[in-house]
Amino acid sequence: MATLYLIATPIGNLEDLSPRAARLLAAVAVIACEDTRRTAKLLAHLGVHTPLLSYHQHNEPRRAAELVARLQAGQDVALVSDAGMPLVSDPGLLLVRAAIAAGIAIVPVPGPNALLAALAASGFPPEPFYFAGFLPAKPTARQRLLAAWRQRPETIIFYEAPHRLLAALADLEAAFAASRPLVAARELTKLHEEIRRGSIPELRAYFTRQEPRGEFTLLLGPGAAVAEPLPAEAARRMQAAVAAGLDPKLAAKNIARDLGLPRAEVFRRWQGR
Repeated sequence: MATLYLIATPIGNLEDLSPRAARLLAAVAVIACEDTRRTAKLLAHLGVHTPLLSYHQHNEPRRAAELVARLQAGQDVALVSDAGMPLVSDPGLLLVRAAIAAGIAIVPVPGPNALLAALAASGFPPEPFYFAGFLPAKPTARQRLLAAWRQRPETIIFYEAPHRLLAALADLEAAFAASRPLVAARELTKLHEEIRRGSIPELRAYFTRQEPRGEFTLLLGPGAAVAEPLPAEAARRMQAAVAAGLDPKLAAKNIARDLGLPRAEVFRRWQGR
């Protein structure tokens, strides 16, 4: 049985492709890629003529089955994305799971990756960090997600397309104001690479003046988790109970039972009010 290689490709600078990756791209029977035109340019640069097969979110189930059949027939297969490491905000999970189920060897060939490059240059603590992929395109879903991030104290990394950047920055400012620093990294490893640091309002003002271009990696600096406020009725009852001299823990237990809330949460939020 053959091997499935997950090969990282350059995120901009072609010199970042490893010699091992170049050798394997020339040696496998077929390369599965998101955009055959884009990968063809990379192969032309290498002087490689390996056949290409499109593999993207719209044909992933069918292609995964086809590629597993090729692997079972003894053909080595490489999976690449348009840039960076396959599966990281790109297709490939179905193929990897199908290969695992079929007992096929899977070999990662690491290399360029936008989120790690941006994290290393950000100045933020590299661990722990939380990677969120792309933000939701719809405003309501995006705003809901950002509100949930107020509970996350670690460095948060996510991708954003240039045409949605200003909307995302507006929602970030609404959720965090200037409470957490932000780094915007764009066009990493390319000629016009830019890494800009500042507060959320500062970066929003900058990119309002300068048209956003290129793919963005955004990093929200670490901060203290913000406790969600206690529901108004629970807060009113807690205040009355404590004013009457009742032990706060006992009051929280009784109020949580009456309102169907978690007891520990009522007491914790009361303490952090």
